[in-house]
Amino acid sequence: TTSNNNENKKGVFIETYGCQMNVSDTQIILSILDKNGYKLVDSDKEASVILLNTCAVRENAENKIWIRLNELKKKRHENKHLHNFNPEEYPVSGVQIGVLGCMAERLKTKLIETNMVDVVVGPDQYRDLPNLLKKNEESEMLQRSLDDNVEGRQAQLNVMLSMDETYADIEPVRVGDTGKSAFVSIMRGCDNMCSYCIVPFTRGRERSRDITSILNEIRQLSKNGIKEVTLLGQNVNSYRDTSDSIYQEKYKNEGKEIETTDGFKTIYKPKIGGLTFTELLYEVSQIDKEMRIRYTSPHPKDYPDSLIELIRETPNICNQIHLPAQSGSTNMLDRMRRGYTAESYIALVDRIKNRIPNVALSSDFIAGFCSETEQDHQDTLKLLNHVKYDQAYLFAYSLREKTHAHRNYEDDVPADVKNRRLNELVQTYRENLAIQYEKEVGTLQCVLIDSDSKRDPQNYWVGRTDNNKRV
Repeated sequence: TTSNNNENKKGVFIETYGCQMNVSDTQIILSILDKNGYKLVDSDKEASVILLNTCAVRENAENKIWIRLNELKKKRHENKHLHNFNPEEYPVSGVQIGVLGCMAERLKTKLIETNMVDVVVGPDQYRDLPNLLKKNEESEMLQRSLDDNVEGRQAQLNVMLSMDETYADIEPVRVGDTGKSAFVSIMRGCDNMCSYCIVPFTRGRERSRDITSILNEIRQLSKNGIKEVTLLGQNVNSYRDTSDSIYQEKYKNEGKEIETTDGFKTIYKPKIGGLTFTELLYEVSQIDKEMRIRYTSPHPKDYPDSLIELIRETPNICNQIHLPAQSGSTNMLDRMRRGYTAESYIALVDRIKNRIPNVALSSDFIAGFCSETEQDHQDTLKLLNHVKYDQAYLFAYSLREKTHAHRNYEDDVPADVKNRRLNELVQTYRENLAIQYEKEVGTLQCVLIDSDSKRDPQNYWVGRTDNNKRV
């Protein structure tokens, strides 16, 4: 909950775009702002500050932000005449606009050059946000002392990436949660450097929260009545905690090479020592055996047999596994620098299905990556038909600056071909999804109720099964 003394606080309205990590980050941002004289308001009309927490993974995600910034730009000076008349009551000439998150990290000063934003803050510098807002406000007051016809404020920027920031000490303000489920961030960043992906450049290197702070947070959530926790990270199952704790002595991993999936490799040297994701997941699962545990987003290389066995043997770890494939073509997987072949990926899928018979699998796929041939595309369709995913996120390739693909490959698949291949992936996925749903008709499922049904709130509820199907 936010602080009770809200009367004198400035209103902040925040819009969140993109992945679950951004939702979690928004909760951290609000906690920081709450302790520094701001309160959350329900609409941009009530706000003194409007923040956009952004995504940069695809061009379309950024286009949404540009459209929104154009809609908001008039608000930056909507009180200019009031400010010039009474600067004490109106210290700035309009609403302060901030761009946070991955797009801020990627574009940096380019956002400031548009004259549409007041603060630009990367994912590792949210602690500095109150200070940057204050500096931005003071810059206009300073200009006014020099010139009565003030024209604007000096935009503030902090996009420094960190090697150790995890926000472990900040208790999130849990807006957006259903009241029965909650996100818990356990690690940040990514070391994989897949050739198409901007995440290592916007989120930085991998670093993990200490296990003690994670377990304490989840214990408190359990006491608060939360029935489902989702562990979050850009590469969540690469979690590796090297901090001192009683758990280091319990698991004794010092000097041991971190176990990965058979048949998978990385571009970096094997990591040594530290508590693993499997060990963390076990400890989390023991806190409240009536609490469901999920996690996202993982990498297939970090599914050792020990993790598969833990999921199989532990009832409150959901039988739903996300295995981002990106392509069913070994040729494409090599160009993407994914670290596995189509054959090794299929072997992992088959191993999981054999050990966890009722598992639901989900995945991500890219249509039209650099130099993708028709045969590569057919190989991906073949994989979709083999696995029959219960959920899939399918996108046409979008070239991102700074990535390995941007520096070394040509985005040479025409847009119409990308869209046609994407549509074929979607159609194949949906045909297989219908088969998966048909299998569950008439089965008994445990459903966690999220909310009343929007269609008929008097008579129906909405919830999710263990394998994340909405009913």
